[in-house]
Amino acid sequence: MMADEQQQKLLPSALAALGIVFGDIGTSPLYTFQTVINDTGMTDRETLLGGFSLLVWTMLLVVALKYAVVVMRADNHGEGGILALLSLVGPRFGRRWHDRSTLLAAAGLFGAALLYGDGAITPAISVLSAVEGVGVVTNDLHPYILPVTVAILCGIFMIQPLGTAHIGKVFGPIMALWFLSMGGIGLFSLLHNPAVLEGLSPWFGMTFLWYHGAKSFVILGAVFLSVTGAEALYADMSHVGRPAIRLSLGVIVLPMLILSYAGQTAFLLQHPQVRNNPFFATMPHGLILPMVILATLATIIASQAIITGAFTLTRQAMQLGWFPGLMIHQTSDTEYGQIYVPVINWLLMALTLGIVLMFKSSDKLSGAYGTAVSTTMLMTTLLLFDVMRSRWKWPLWKAIPVALFFGGIDVVFFTANLLKIAAGGYVPLLISFAVYTVMTTWRRGIELLRAGLAPLGERADAVRDDLRQGRIARTPGAGVFLARSDSSFPPIVTRHVAVFHALPEQTVVLNVQFDEVPRIASGKRIQSERVEEGIWQIGVRFGFIEIPNLFAALHDAKMEGCHIDLGKVLFFAGDDDIVADPKNPKMTTPRRWLFGFLYRNAVRASDRFTLPRERMIEIGHQVGI
Repeated sequence: MMADEQQQKLLPSALAALGIVFGDIGTSPLYTFQTVINDTGMTDRETLLGGFSLLVWTMLLVVALKYAVVVMRADNHGEGGILALLSLVGPRFGRRWHDRSTLLAAAGLFGAALLYGDGAITPAISVLSAVEGVGVVTNDLHPYILPVTVAILCGIFMIQPLGTAHIGKVFGPIMALWFLSMGGIGLFSLLHNPAVLEGLSPWFGMTFLWYHGAKSFVILGAVFLSVTGAEALYADMSHVGRPAIRLSLGVIVLPMLILSYAGQTAFLLQHPQVRNNPFFATMPHGLILPMVILATLATIIASQAIITGAFTLTRQAMQLGWFPGLMIHQTSDTEYGQIYVPVINWLLMALTLGIVLMFKSSDKLSGAYGTAVSTTMLMTTLLLFDVMRSRWKWPLWKAIPVALFFGGIDVVFFTANLLKIAAGGYVPLLISFAVYTVMTTWRRGIELLRAGLAPLGERADAVRDDLRQGRIARTPGAGVFLARSDSSFPPIVTRHVAVFHALPEQTVVLNVQFDEVPRIASGKRIQSERVEEGIWQIGVRFGFIEIPNLFAALHDAKMEGCHIDLGKVLFFAGDDDIVADPKNPKMTTPRRWLFGFLYRNAVRASDRFTLPRERMIEIGHQVGI
């Protein structure tokens, strides 16, 4: 019965995977083959069959073998993505850059930062390439391509506050229709020239690369566009699960993609004069407009997936301590993954629209695409090797060949995409460096802030003695002190005592900790201890994808004997002012300014933990770093 139930859930999950996971890969035929043709400048038989061979084997090796078979095994309690992989490895920044832990942390963080660059470019090139299909119908529509693209992109970002819980239900069926239509049209062209299937042999691809010599790297940069969505297989694994992704990939996605590329190859062999939009050119004239509409819907879904992924990545970075607190809205009461992060949404919108207006066509934009993802894939392989050794306990004779095989492929594509930097590849790299700087600056600043507050914690023993001697008044009511450390009398409490010379009759020292696992079981979430009369220390643990609910945690603590009136309790939090340490500055001036800006604009504790503002009291303190 259990196997039957799993089988019944597998098919709907596999259908959902088409809409959640495969939007980016599924829309790559819109622009990939055209980029290959433009980069080679030729449409002879050897070029077309060689390009087709490279596309097929790149998808098989990178998407199917590396990600679907190997990388997806490295899940953190069912969660995927490079930050989940980073938390699985568990590295920390050290003082020396050559330390293994520091290098792994840098690789993981920069790989995560690169995904924001990809998040800005994916909607731009996907929607633009779909709308450009109308140019195949008539040249009269060319002036409207850019305005329509901008309007669609604006609409995509502006509906994000509404959430996608309802429209998400149709994502899978729409993408299924897209894949089947794309594959069917490709099969129609293939039947007119089945000899194209010769290109399935890797020999054609190797010969193609050998013939073009040094130019092969430029061509591989175009070929790489066919697998730019491979990271989504890993990042979105928790939404539908490994079996569903693998089923969709093997039964629908790869066969239909291969048929589409085969159909484009067959058509171009018969019509070598065609240079623009070979995807739409293969279709009967009456199908072009319906396919443009369907392609636009597919690219909207692909864009939605990458935007949602950026939201999820932001939440993970916040919980793991690499990002300042940002406002997060839950947009569905049934789907946990449906969240909305306003700051990230509007920043991505500005970047995406700026990219579209700067490059103006998918052909020019292809130069900016791929650089971020190829670098992220290389970072993933570096972290994966550590997982093979430390988690899977693979011997070196087994781990090294696997890492070298995938790493060799990653390095080739990474090098190929480096050649595109001048053509636009600098765009995602600049975005990524900015995000990486924010992440490392925030982490370092928080560490220095805690160190600066540590002297206040040295008064804990004196406060405890004063309490026992009755020298600290106990005022009526209940107070919850949000602490950054696990001390019974953290700096926030000692500051309160120093200012008010009193503590509430019912005092709770609450420490919130985000663990490097996705979720915490309810029975392991709370640890409570009565440290003095009327004073409780409570530790609350959340997973890095969970939205913290402190009222629920306090209610559970109340059930364990910590009796506080949740209807009238006051909350106390620190409101620190960041200044330069006059004797020993520990951050450069620009980074300190950046951290100060981030700290001042980070979401308040009342908003992050959904606490009533009218019952929140902030105690200020100046900290030199």
